[in-house]
Amino acid sequence: MNSTKIIRKLFDSRLKEIDLYATQAGEIQSRVLTRLIKEAQNTEWGKKYDYKSITSYDEFRRRLPVQTYEEVKPYVERLRAGEKNLIWPSEIRWFAKSSGTTNDKSKFLPVSKEALKDIHYKGGADAVALYLRMNPESRFFSGKGVILGGSHSPNHNSRHSLVGDLSAILIQNVSPLVNLIRVPKKEIALMSEWESKIEAIANSTIQTNVTSLSGVPSWFLVLIKRILEKTGKQHLEEVWPNLEVFFHGGVSFTPYRDQYHQVIQSPNMHYVETYNASEGYFGTQNDPADPSMLLMIDYGIFYEFIPLEEVGKENPKVFCLEEVELHKNYALLITTSCGLWRYMIGDTVKFTNNKPYKFVITGRTKHFINAFGEELIVDNAEKGLSKACAATGAQIVDYSAAPVFMDEHAKCRHQWLIEFAKMPDDLDKFAKILDDTLKEVNSDYEAKRQNDLALQPLEIIVARRNLFHDWLDSKGKLGGQHKIPRLSNTREYIEEMLKLNFKE
Repeated sequence: MNSTKIIRKLFDSRLKEIDLYATQAGEIQSRVLTRLIKEAQNTEWGKKYDYKSITSYDEFRRRLPVQTYEEVKPYVERLRAGEKNLIWPSEIRWFAKSSGTTNDKSKFLPVSKEALKDIHYKGGADAVALYLRMNPESRFFSGKGVILGGSHSPNHNSRHSLVGDLSAILIQNVSPLVNLIRVPKKEIALMSEWESKIEAIANSTIQTNVTSLSGVPSWFLVLIKRILEKTGKQHLEEVWPNLEVFFHGGVSFTPYRDQYHQVIQSPNMHYVETYNASEGYFGTQNDPADPSMLLMIDYGIFYEFIPLEEVGKENPKVFCLEEVELHKNYALLITTSCGLWRYMIGDTVKFTNNKPYKFVITGRTKHFINAFGEELIVDNAEKGLSKACAATGAQIVDYSAAPVFMDEHAKCRHQWLIEFAKMPDDLDKFAKILDDTLKEVNSDYEAKRQNDLALQPLEIIVARRNLFHDWLDSKGKLGGQHKIPRLSNTREYIEEMLKLNFKE
């Protein structure tokens, strides 16, 4: 008997609620904002902005400032010191350590008990519900799921408050019922030393009937390759014959897609993109033929959007969900049941549909190259690399790019540092296709490249094996949700990487 068919019926009422996203998005989001304002009206923050007198979104938008982490940080430090009722009424005992590398100093984002329940765990459950709708013959619950996460540690040496990767916080607090279908056991999942953790997870799961994977594609690939090494198998379905789905997020799947198809060749394998950040769970892919994700609008999150050209202005234009335009880049603002109010998380998105609202992640507000007016974003880079890989048989482990402002010949260009899992059959051809594709998808880049006047052809430097792994290791950022800065407008990161590139 297929137990999954019985269990999936439990999701029917929830799926009916999600279906309302297509017709009632404005009303749903309005209710979310009203609830959040009401719950926080007696906090220090709520009193500061007189939440009791806010009766409309327009009033909320006029009264409250847009915030970055620098504005939130003083409140976070007080929360970590044990103060209460500052930005959210319930006690904040968990802090998600930022996974980004754009600042050497970590961000500590508050995670309330309400957010765990009505954002993060709700997102995970909905991802499963939507997957089962897409795959009615699934046997998802006949085996266990491997969840690859980070670690946590005491906050300021307090036993009652902890900091760590969001994934570790979720594993630590997960329902005992979920633990019945999850591996590895908690003490392994939360190990802090990355290499030892990979070994322990591999050893403890090889003999398990695994049906699903959840985690960051780049780090999960390390685990998969180690499992194949230990078992002597060529493909993961030889180890886990009932494996059927990978819920992935954190970094773009595009550079890793071919490598996954190489190590998992089962026709029954599915890939579902999710958008679960330290700040909240925002989206889930709900159609295997459509790479865009469904915006989850009835969680403890109210969404706003800043047009990309407005980012950095003193008083940027800000729009609610119903005001956005399709196919336009926006920086994402969130208001959440963690006490983040009009918080700019640093990601940029573009909507592909509004009935219901579906979107793709296009990059980071800090991960771009605009040294010469070219406005190159991560979405452009991923499209270019994907095309270059397809044409040359290449596979990419990781990459980072930055401008060369002027060389000894007074020429400017972009420099790409790429670690290949499989080298292109012709590196010059790879570079040309990448360059040509960037021209196709970005008119500003094309204009700057015209006749090589403002911008010379891009340069590719082949990174040695494990370069990016070693760079993250040098920063103490191995594993979990940590990411490589794909594009940078300065040479800070690439210079550090280049120095390591010549060290084995």
